[in-house]
Parts: sequence; C-alpha cells; structure tokens
Amino acid sequence: MLKKIFLLFLLASTGFIAKAQSADSVYNKYLDFNLARFQGENDKLPGLGEALLPVADKLPEKARINFYFAMGKIYDDDAQPKKAIIYYDKVAAAVPDYYVVHRGLGYIYLGQAKEIKNKIYAATDPAVIKQLTDEYSAAARKALPHLEKAQACDPSDETLDEIKILYTNLKDTEGLKTLDSRLKQLGVHCIDILEDK
Repeated sequence: MLKKIFLLFLLASTGFIAKAQSADSVYNKYLDFNLARFQGENDKLPGLGEALLPVADKLPEKARINFYFAMGKIYDDDAQPKKAIIYYDKVAAAVPDYYVVHRGLGYIYLGQAKEIKNKIYAATDPAVIKQLTDEYSAAARKALPHLEKAQACDPSDETLDEIKILYTNLKDTEGLKTLDSRLKQLGVHCIDILEDK
C-alpha cells in the first residue's frame, strides 16, 4: 500500500514538474521573441513568433495579450491584414480600451474599404456596383468603431478626416451629427500601453 501511494505521489510530482518546465520553456521563447523585437531584429520575429503561436496559450494572460498584439503588428507591417486581424481582434476583446489596437484594426478595414471603392469606380455593371457598394458599406462599418476609439484616445486630424469621409460616403448624417458626443464618451477610458506582467 505504501509503495502504491509513493508511486502515485511520484507520478503526480513528475507531471507537475514537466508542466512547470513546459511553461518555463514557453516563457523563455516569449522572452527570446521580445529580445529580438527590442533589438530590432525584425527578420527573426516572424519565425520566433510563429514557433510560439501553437503554445501561446501557456503564457500568462498579460504576456499572451502582449504577444498577440506584437504578432498582429508584424503581420500588419508585412501587408498580411487577414492574419493581423486575427491577433488584433484577440487583443481588442481582451483589452477593449487599448486604443492602439483599434487604430490598427480601423486602418486595416479602412484600407479594405478604399480598395473596394476603387473597384466601384472601375465597374460598369449595375449588379457588380451594387455588390461592391454593399461590401464597401460593410468594411466602412467595421472600420468606424475602431477609428473612433483611436480618435477619442489619441486625436489625429487624419483619422478624423477619414471618419468623416466614411460617414459621408455611407450617407449617415446621424452618425456624423453624433460623432463628437461619441468621441467624448469613448475617450473616458483609454489604455496606451499593454503590460505583460
């Protein structure tokens, strides 16, 4: 009986130690990723980050959110908006007042809206124009809340102009009319730095 208890204790201890070592190993990879990031070794970042992605759920929550933002930024800077959106969305859901991620998302959706708008200008078929107009509207509606949060927390003439253009193109006079009050409300809680500890 004593041997069985000892064996059970030994197995449990081994499992706990293996789990702790695994978490330490993941965190060490995260530290390597951050070191490369802060040293400006941008060529290493995608490889280090993608190696960490499958085990990122083992990072502490704040470190994981910081890592996801960094990955979103890497993909955004590398003109891979679909991948950037995945990680930016995770950050926005976890820290909704972090306006920097909203600026990233807002400008990605704004870029999509502008591409669609150019296609509308080039189209001649009314059915295609209608479909593209609907796609433009959807992209603009995705961009607006993110751009508004960014504008509320870190005002920029460029961002404000883009917001007004989107509302004008959508023929949303109510959205334009209530913009100032929404910006005041959104600016009450703003986070500009993510903590990872």
